[in-house]
Amino acid sequence: MKRRTAITAAGIGALGVAAAAATPALAEAVGDDRGRPKPGKFMRGADISGLIKNEDFGAVYRKANGRNGDAVKILAENGVNLVRAKVWVDPADGYNTKDRVVELGKRAKRAGMDLMVDFHYSDAWADPGKQFKPAAWAELPFEDLTAAVYDHTADVLGALERAGVRPAIVQVGNETNGGLLWPDGRWDQLEQMGRLLAAGCDAVHDTAPGAKAMLHLAEGGNNGAFTWFFDNAIANGVEFDAIGASYYPYWHGPLAGLEANLNDLATRYGKPLYVVETAYPFTTEDSDGFPNIITDAEPVAGYPSSPENQTYWLETVADVVKNVPDGLGRGVIWWEATWTGVAGAGWDPADPASGNGWENQALFDFDGRALPGLRTLGKL
Repeated sequence: MKRRTAITAAGIGALGVAAAAATPALAEAVGDDRGRPKPGKFMRGADISGLIKNEDFGAVYRKANGRNGDAVKILAENGVNLVRAKVWVDPADGYNTKDRVVELGKRAKRAGMDLMVDFHYSDAWADPGKQFKPAAWAELPFEDLTAAVYDHTADVLGALERAGVRPAIVQVGNETNGGLLWPDGRWDQLEQMGRLLAAGCDAVHDTAPGAKAMLHLAEGGNNGAFTWFFDNAIANGVEFDAIGASYYPYWHGPLAGLEANLNDLATRYGKPLYVVETAYPFTTEDSDGFPNIITDAEPVAGYPSSPENQTYWLETVADVVKNVPDGLGRGVIWWEATWTGVAGAGWDPADPASGNGWENQALFDFDGRALPGLRTLGKL
């Protein structure tokens, strides 16, 4: 594993506090050494992390005309050119593991699509509210924890390479607004947070040299949180290649906030930008008896839950990304596009009785038929 000298960022406040304006030296650090990225193809992506579990518990997927089909092939036929898949370290249910990600990657490759790998560095969900260590890493000294991040990342990417699958993008952490692998890499341990992120990025560059190492935050309209995080990542020597944002219009504020944030990030850092998670409900109904996360008739005022407004928000978010300066807006990924409501395929890997609170935001309806939003995604 590569070794670095970490530098503690000075003058940066608590999480979410707006950072000072980027300096010429900072701009040089993130852009001038490699030059600005050349424009690439626009990624029209779908996160399908829950697909294999759904299929194993009986999910059926249909084309828009009602004919049964393989979900991955249906995505590709509609123009989707990237699938995103998360990987956990040792999940209780045996899904979202190295082997499952390799399986999805091979299916994506056969369908002519790229792969984005999303490392959570946990045995279950990691997000701004929780970044729990995998059980096997819980008692590791910090140096060994850093090595574990590198080794786990390299192990998964090496398995993909041996399977003939070369990911286009690799996320080093998921929604790491408050850091990762708490408490060692928490937001108040900036040097250690940087070293853990650097270990993951180094593993990407060493093991999958053609892939972009991405850092990913939630709250896509919160410019202060993004600049705080990325200024600190740079100050602590993290060599990342791309920036990912989650943006859900019912949680993350007005679209103008996303636009202002992405445009500022492009100017400050000169890195490719992706909205790697977004969604909108096509109905308020429930199909599995487990309460939906979004139940409002109008999650955003004036936009009732409907197939038409699911399509509208997808197009609108994509327009913002496509208009980022210097062609740095590179893609939009719909989160859990295939996670329809199937008994046994619930959200909690440790609880077989858990349900799915997301099926009203999938891109397949309650009969498994592709919604208009899927075709829209493929035409972005």
